[in-house]
Amino acid sequence: MSFLLKNPFFEEVSNKELAQQIISKKKSKTKLPTWYKTPKIYFPDKLHIEQVSSETTARYKAKIVNGKTLVDVTGGFGVDTNFFALKIGVIYHCETNRDLSKIATHNFKVLGRKNIEVISGDGLRFLKESKLKFDWIYLDPSRRDNQNSKVFFLSDCSPNVTKHLDLLFQKSNNIMIKTSPILDLSVGIKELRFVREIHIVSLKNEVKELLWVLQANFNGEIVVKAVNFANEQKIDTFNFTLEEEKSALPNFIEPQNFLYEPNSAILKSGAFSLLAVRYSLGKLSGHSHLYTSNELKNFPGRKFRIEKVWPYSKKTMKILDFKRAHITVRNFPERVDSLRKRYRILNGGEHYLFFTTSKDQIKIIISCKKV
Repeated sequence: MSFLLKNPFFEEVSNKELAQQIISKKKSKTKLPTWYKTPKIYFPDKLHIEQVSSETTARYKAKIVNGKTLVDVTGGFGVDTNFFALKIGVIYHCETNRDLSKIATHNFKVLGRKNIEVISGDGLRFLKESKLKFDWIYLDPSRRDNQNSKVFFLSDCSPNVTKHLDLLFQKSNNIMIKTSPILDLSVGIKELRFVREIHIVSLKNEVKELLWVLQANFNGEIVVKAVNFANEQKIDTFNFTLEEEKSALPNFIEPQNFLYEPNSAILKSGAFSLLAVRYSLGKLSGHSHLYTSNELKNFPGRKFRIEKVWPYSKKTMKILDFKRAHITVRNFPERVDSLRKRYRILNGGEHYLFFTTSKDQIKIIISCKKV
């Protein structure tokens, strides 16, 4: 920004600080519309804006909790805290970064959140020293190490929640933990205790958050909730227990009239067999995770009308000679970029090509058009 080299526009505000506000506010336009539209909001640097929850996912989290008190142990910029405050009577926002804590305090006042008590300091220490017991505790551990590189294992995050579960359960019967979207569900279940629910939250077909709901002494079936916010009006949900998925027996069949690709939240959940059973669909193969039917079904994901199916070979690809198409690979030994380069297929157009494997373990190409 050229004005960085000019004399300050305001006596008490440096041009660098002004640039930070402009950049961070711009990044908030879609992700945090309430903050973007509200006058007198102060923004942190752009890295904090990139790391915070979106309003959509924060609103979703607020629907999970209830009661009178909640401690946000890793409050940060305060997006999640803000929406918890619309649902819970008293919120404690803890943040070790003093500058970020001051920013959050200022913004809560601007937003009119009078039921948030800001604790500038370590949230775990606040829990240890408090004589209270809370209805909910929420943690979003930092997924950056000392070199500012991204991490995703629970033991590498700060704080390491696996070391503090005893303290957390002493202070609340209900705990929600946000983790990296790439954390394996089986690893999280193994490392955490009393997992009651796992929420996989996806925005426009991209998994953004894993939310782990723990309940003291819970020993029932874990419920997995795969949620995809396609847009403001359309939300796809697929709820199941792990036992339901284990016992589901899908039918494996050849491609029929329609092809279905699950949304990213369902793919993350691993409910590949149950999905076929619930929607009365055939599955192409055990590892393809593509589904088919003769009649069009309502489905949580992309839907296509199948035009043609060919066995995959270099000879077939030469004959077909697709100039432009969308390409997806599922249970196939080559990557999309490799196929594009080899057969000179540009991205885009109305044709969708799925390179996959049939129930008889034959490599096939399915040409489709989106429904």
